Amino acid sequence: MKQILLYGLLFFMSQLTFAQEPDCACCSDQHYQFDFWVGDWEVFNENGDKIGENLVKKLEDNCILNENWEAENGSSGKSYNYYDPSDKTWNQLWITNTGNILKLKGKASKNQMILKSELKEGKQGEYINQITWTKNADGSVTQHWEILDAKGNFLNNAFKGVYRKKQDN
Repeated sequence: MKQILLYGLLFFMSQLTFAQEPDCACCSDQHYQFDFWVGDWEVFNENGDKIGENLVKKLEDNCILNENWEAENGSSGKSYNYYDPSDKTWNQLWITNTGNILKLKGKASKNQMILKSELKEGKQGEYINQITWTKNADGSVTQHWEILDAKGNFLNNAFKGVYRKKQDN
């Protein structure tokens, strides 16, 4: 009888210890939707010319996806991307070394992340920034930044780049 009580007590204690381990706050399926962009990248334009490098990594126990952009022309920027479970959206705050700031919000779909800004006022009227990241079959990622009018109609391309993982030397 003492052995049964001892084994029962040990089982109960092990279950109690296991239950007290902290859960991962940012380990839901939604928090992994943008992980296809994580990596150490070289970025090329549509002509195949290298235009920059980008290190994208996870921070704060998977809660932040952090972008570190360095362009060939010397410009740079950082973004902080996160999933907000309160409204089920992805959010990005992008800040450059020239002081430009861009705030985006959106959702993931299969092999894509589509984020948009709020309506902005520019020299030629109101517009929306829309950036789409697409995971390609070869493991690369295409980033397409479009400028849309207030009704969501295409106006022009701001940026289109293909991210290729850096090769180990």
